[in-house]
Amino acid sequence: MAGRLAHIVRHPIKSLGWEELPAVELKAGQVLPFDRHWALAHEAAAFDGAPDGWYAKRNFVRGVAAPPLMAISATLSDDARSVRLSHPERPTLEVTPDNADASVGLVDWIAPLWPANRPAPARLVAAESQAMTDVPDPFVAVLNLASLRDLGQRMGKDLSIHRFRGNLWVDGFAEWEEFDWVGHEIRIGATRLRVEEPITRCNATKANPVTGQVDGDTLAALEAAFGHRDFGVYATVIEGGRVQHGDIAEAPL
Repeated sequence: MAGRLAHIVRHPIKSLGWEELPAVELKAGQVLPFDRHWALAHEAAAFDGAPDGWYAKRNFVRGVAAPPLMAISATLSDDARSVRLSHPERPTLEVTPDNADASVGLVDWIAPLWPANRPAPARLVAAESQAMTDVPDPFVAVLNLASLRDLGQRMGKDLSIHRFRGNLWVDGFAEWEEFDWVGHEIRIGATRLRVEEPITRCNATKANPVTGQVDGDTLAALEAAFGHRDFGVYATVIEGGRVQHGDIAEAPL
C-alpha cells in the first residue's frame, strides 16, 4: 500500500520542545538529525558531567514528571548551535546547549514548570555519537495519522501529533496497520527503513501539548481498545536519503 509523508518532527533537547521540519536528510543507522541530541540531566542522574554513552530516561528531565513541559516548542538554528524555546507561560529563551552557561539559563527558565518534589534539573548534556533517546538503538519513530484519528475518536477529542513525540508521520494507510509492518521494510521518499518494534507509551501522552495540562487518558483508551499501551513503531534507517512533506510512503515492501 502507498500513502504519504505528512509530518517530520524533531526534538533537539529531550522532552523540552518539538519542531516541525519541511524536509530532512536521513542517514543509514542513525536517528533523525539532532533529534534528542541534548538532554537536561537532573541532580540524581547516575553519571557526573557528560554521559559516556546512553543512559535511561529516568536520569533526565521529562514531561512524564512535569506535564507543563509538554507545551514547549523548539527551533534549532540553521548552524545547529542554538535552540529557541517557547512556552505559553514563559518568555522565549534562546540557549546554546554546548555553552557551559546554557545550563544555568535553562534551569532557571523551566523552574516554574518543574515540581518541587522531583530531583532538581542540573545541567544540559550530550553524548558523543549517541542520541538521548528513550532506547539505546538509533531508531526513527514512525507514526500513523489514521491511528491517531481513531484513538481521538475513541477518546472523543482531537489529538495533536505532538503528544506522541514521533519523527515521521505517514497518512493514507489503515488505522493501526503500522503494527503489521514490524519485521518488514518500508520506503519513504528516497529512504528505506526496517520496522523493528512497537513503541510503548507513558503518562506524558496524557498532556495537551498546547496547554501543558493533562486532559485525556491516552493509556486507558489504548488499554481498553487493544489491551496494550503501544502507539507507533520504531524503525531503523537502512538506506538514507532526503525526505520531505508529501513524499510517497510504501509499506510493507
